[in-house]
This record gives sequence, structure tokens and C-alpha cells, in this order.
Amino acid sequence: MLAETAYNAGVITKEEFSVFQNAGYMGSTELIANLFRISQTEEKLRKDQVDNSKTATSVHYNVGKEVRSAIEKIGGTMPEDLPTPGKSIQQIEKEQIKRLKSKAEQGNLMLDE
Repeated sequence: MLAETAYNAGVITKEEFSVFQNAGYMGSTELIANLFRISQTEEKLRKDQVDNSKTATSVHYNVGKEVRSAIEKIGGTMPEDLPTPGKSIQQIEKEQIKRLKSKAEQGNLMLDE
């Protein structure tokens, strides 16, 4: 949804979107901090009726900065200090797909998997 909102706010080209995404990047922090950053950026872009890439990128950067500040103020672990997982999401997804395909080929796939 953030990508759609950013597009509507004037972030059109791949290059603009790349700059926009990087502006809000906080490292390998926990999912909830990222979801909070994303939801707040989306809300601010809509509320402020942002209509150009430069402003949208600035908004995203500032929201990310505020989220980092909040983590620091409450004494939380900064994103860059969090442990990194042993496997990437992509690697886990590939393993799960492979496991499910194997079960399906063997006829052992349950409907809730």
C-alpha cells in the first residue's frame, strides 16, 4: 500500500522509488517498527496530499527518523544493534515452497498448509 500511496504522491520512476524506499530504511529491525514506519508514512503522504517525489522521499525519511528517535527515547535496541537472522526471508520461502511441492507430489499435502 505504501508503494501505491507513494506513486499517487508523485514517486513514479524506478529511480525515484528506489530513493524513496532508501529514505525510510532502518536496517534489520523488527517487523513492527517497519510496519509502523510504513503506515505512518502512508498516512502522512495522504493527509498532507503530497504530490511530488522529492517531498514524498523527505516525508519518508523524516518518519523513519522519528521512529528511530522513539526507539532510542524508550531505551529500545536500535535496528543496527539487533541480531540478524541466519536465513533470509527469500531462503525460507524457497525452502517452504520446496517442502510443500514435495508433499503435494507425494499426496501428503494437507489443506491447511
